[in-house]
Amino acid sequence: MARRQVGSTRRVGDGGSFPFAGALHSKSRSSPLLSICLVLVGACLLIGYAYSGPGIFKSIKEVSKVTGDYSCTAEVQRAIPVLKKAYGDGMRKVLHVGPDTCSVVSSLLKEEETEAWGVEPYDIEDADSHCKSFVSKGLVRVADIKFPLPYRAKSFSLVIVSDALDYLSPKYLNKTVPELARVASDGVVLFAGLPGQQRAKVAELSKFGRPAKMRSASWWNRFFVQTNLEENDAPSKKFEQAVSKGLYKPACQVFHLKPLH
Repeated sequence: MARRQVGSTRRVGDGGSFPFAGALHSKSRSSPLLSICLVLVGACLLIGYAYSGPGIFKSIKEVSKVTGDYSCTAEVQRAIPVLKKAYGDGMRKVLHVGPDTCSVVSSLLKEEETEAWGVEPYDIEDADSHCKSFVSKGLVRVADIKFPLPYRAKSFSLVIVSDALDYLSPKYLNKTVPELARVASDGVVLFAGLPGQQRAKVAELSKFGRPAKMRSASWWNRFFVQTNLEENDAPSKKFEQAVSKGLYKPACQVFHLKPLH
């Protein structure tokens, strides 16, 4: 934010007998303006430090990132209790696909009788040591989801994907979504952004390759029909019932798909 400039004041006396009277009057009027400018400059410096400095201000930046471009991945973590109600034993072996998958895997592993793995579609050079330990243990893989996943058919009971498909063109979606259904035995849960939601910032485009395309529910439904993917009715109804009871309020579109047989 640019500093607000204080305008110059002409030093003109009121009656002419005391030539410095006008200057004193001008100084008294400019003092409040100077104070306001100093406050604004201080606020700008504080905001700048908040988004670049360490400690609590760094965490504020990270929360902003999660609630903006990666909102659906954060949504997955909030939806875990409802997903367990909808899928039951289907939550025993879960694969999450999407950015910041380490945080989702960490949350899933805290659930009783749940094993979890993750696929991170993007670079993780900036990941913390906890995430890198998941990678070294094989719990999380870094893989381009435009190509076949490195898993056998029905390797997981449930596959959850978030904040990854919105960045793919239909050309790659035609291959990627059926591939997700191939490695699932009980179903696929797809979290997609709502039209009008925040898109990736310009600085993130080099990472994602293209801006996010927030597609409508009707678009996704047509796509599922074209790719011979069917809605998973039973867990979908249980999920909707939990939502209607106020146990969870979706901020993203949630689709439930049957696995490929």
